[in-house]
Amino acid sequence: MSDQPLGAAPPARPALRKSLGVLDGVAIAASSTAATTSIGIGLGVTAGVVGLHLPAIMLLAFLPVLGIAGAYSRLNRVEPNAGNGYVWVGRSLSPWLGFMVGWVNIVATVAFLAYTTAVTGSALIQLAGEAGVHRIGGFALDAGSTAQTTALGIFVLVAVTVTAVTGVRTAARLQTGLLVFEYVVLLGFCGYGIVTGPHAFSLSWFDPFAIPSASALAQGLILSVFCYWGFEAAFSVNEEVREPRDASRAGFITLLTMLTLFMLGSIAFQRVLSEPELAGHGAQGLAYFGDRLASQPLAALPLVALMFSAVASLQAGVIPTARGMFAMSRDRTLGPVWSKVSARYGTPAAGTLLIGALAAAVAALALVIPRLADMIMATVNAVGIVVALSYALTALAAAVRFRSLLRQDWRQGLRAVVLPTLSAAALLGLGGYLGWSFYSSTDHFELRADNGWFLLLTPLVMIGSGFVAAAWAKWARRSPYFRTGEGTDADAPALLTAIS
Repeated sequence: MSDQPLGAAPPARPALRKSLGVLDGVAIAASSTAATTSIGIGLGVTAGVVGLHLPAIMLLAFLPVLGIAGAYSRLNRVEPNAGNGYVWVGRSLSPWLGFMVGWVNIVATVAFLAYTTAVTGSALIQLAGEAGVHRIGGFALDAGSTAQTTALGIFVLVAVTVTAVTGVRTAARLQTGLLVFEYVVLLGFCGYGIVTGPHAFSLSWFDPFAIPSASALAQGLILSVFCYWGFEAAFSVNEEVREPRDASRAGFITLLTMLTLFMLGSIAFQRVLSEPELAGHGAQGLAYFGDRLASQPLAALPLVALMFSAVASLQAGVIPTARGMFAMSRDRTLGPVWSKVSARYGTPAAGTLLIGALAAAVAALALVIPRLADMIMATVNAVGIVVALSYALTALAAAVRFRSLLRQDWRQGLRAVVLPTLSAAALLGLGGYLGWSFYSSTDHFELRADNGWFLLLTPLVMIGSGFVAAAWAKWARRSPYFRTGEGTDADAPALLTAIS
């Protein structure tokens, strides 16, 4: 955005170096989605809510997310921008809502990085235990301790943040190597588990109507949407790909890959583990799964894959967040430090380092929740709700931007307007219902992961802080973002060609 009226030539703005292809985008998005981490930890958390219906809930959650991916793809072809949802929602709906999308993505990712920092530390301590190292001096190692896992994970976070500064291309190459190892191990163990698991396969696993209650269905869907979250990281580097369509291809390839892996993982886990085993092992779920299928040292391979996935997702979380803040800084909705581009690396180096520092600080604050499993549950629920809000607003922006297609070509209008609208309605309804169930589940507040008011307050604080930051950007920074970009249909005649 700029101070100039719409249609005027925009001023020069800080630019990122174009160096990425489709596979690089897939590596970044797949690492951000972190399939191995989601399978190793997220499936156990979700099973605690929906029981033995993981395949059903993963398939159901995929449908609105697919509609969201279509919205991202079409908006990206018309207006590739590192800010993606922040820019698109701001132009098509409202600058306040656009800022909210950018803001909640930032705070959600920082929360995710804090949680993944602890997961990384937990994986390292578990690996030490598999190697027979249970104490260092007189200090007993505990993979379930938030304090120990966070302290160790912060060291890893610092290392991957520094690597992200040196260039997104370098980061993509590192993540490609990590992903290849993860997926080979994941496919091997899940395939073996599906064939040899002691528990009989059941079609009821795919029946969403067998889920215990409506609130369990809503929470399970939000948790599953959280598992898919990250595919849009492909669009955060859309100013660094050689062709904007490459970002769209990378996003869809990543999403379909995640669906395949989540279905294989959920079926394999339910073939190998009982429902109490699924729900009861938390951050140690993948290690327990490996121990049930193989003896050491092969049983440690899933744990190594989990560690690689956590490390890659830390780096992949830093990269899109720094670029989203880069776009916001260009519009003066955030301070100028976020849009400083390194002359040597062509990346927002200062912003990348600051994101890493913020994540480390939030990880340290999470120490008020002493058990890692409780911290994971609280974080995943909060992030799931704000991600659903962000996705829904972006889908509605696509529906508004492309609404003229309903008159020009009903098939294009169905894909570009109706499907995103239905996806947005589903996610908003889920988030609202889940929020109400949290509110009505108790009559007092406690700093506990099973307290409904605490679970509701966390996403409300994330969203409320965004309105405060938006007000500061509008009236203190006097950002032109809040005065421009209101036209949504002026470019309609060109849209049919752009998205076909």
